[in-house]
Amino acid sequence: MRPFEYAHPQTEAEAVELLNDHGGNTAVLAGGTDLIGLMKQELLSPERVVDLQHVESMRGMARTPDGVSIGALTTLEEIADSPLTVDYPSLLQVVDGHRSIQIQSMGTLGGDLCHLPNCWYFRNGYGLLAMENGESLVEEGDNRYHAILGASGPAKFVSASRFAPALIALGAQVRILGPGPEDEELVPLEYFYITPNTESQGVNVMKPGQFISHVLLPAAVSRDTQLAKRSAAYEVLEIEGLDWPLVAAACSLEIDGGIVRDAKIVLGHVAPTPWVSHEAASSIIGRPLTEETADEAGRAAVASARALSKNEYKIWQAKTAVKRALLSAAGLPTGGL
Repeated sequence: MRPFEYAHPQTEAEAVELLNDHGGNTAVLAGGTDLIGLMKQELLSPERVVDLQHVESMRGMARTPDGVSIGALTTLEEIADSPLTVDYPSLLQVVDGHRSIQIQSMGTLGGDLCHLPNCWYFRNGYGLLAMENGESLVEEGDNRYHAILGASGPAKFVSASRFAPALIALGAQVRILGPGPEDEELVPLEYFYITPNTESQGVNVMKPGQFISHVLLPAAVSRDTQLAKRSAAYEVLEIEGLDWPLVAAACSLEIDGGIVRDAKIVLGHVAPTPWVSHEAASSIIGRPLTEETADEAGRAAVASARALSKNEYKIWQAKTAVKRALLSAAGLPTGGL
């Protein structure tokens, strides 16, 4: 690990100022569950690390006129314990999938949303696009855990965030501060992630000196229809311990008189960004949600999937994850374990 300056602001304004020194070659420290490892491997070498742990305004969950605000420093454990989370069961299911007590107590929501890819080529110094001598190491190498959707370009990694699919399905926005002292914007989380075509593009829309301060959730009851939004998330894990999902799916539904009036279905760990499946949602809107229609939605979600040489299994796992998330949201038996 290379030497770096350490700063610990007390306010959001101080954090913005400290992050914009050194030409923006700075890094945000939240829970530290990912950043420290990246710095040890010298995959990131910031000149200054800005520890946000003392910025109290970025902690906890609070009711707002439009829904719920979650501070980016809120831990997984705090999300699970908050009475406000009961209206968003998909978030509770994502927390429950983290079987590590250490991650639940130290990992933060903002850190999860900004987690860099777990692609082993990237983690071993070959960059986001995993290229060597102009050739894709992923296409010719071990690609068991790589993308099956949205990978027609050079990026083959999968988005690492576990909360993003559930939050996108719920219609979440992120509040981004910086790089200037007055700069503040709300970005729908659905449009926060990008698929890079070059190494310099990164994996999200944030510029140097910017950071997420809060995640904003809409109310769990639709203003337009007055229908309660039912949500669920389903992750396929290879082992029960400290592990990352092979695939995941999350959904938000509005059901009236047994008929699906609105739906949003998002897959995780299958593409370089969380993958919104409009085809899967369209297949169930205006119909009752049954095991058969949920299965149809699962098939629609992966209709355009293209496997690499070693990850065809992810296609049928993704189909099943969508089906089980939908059944769970509707309160129906999901089958399996």
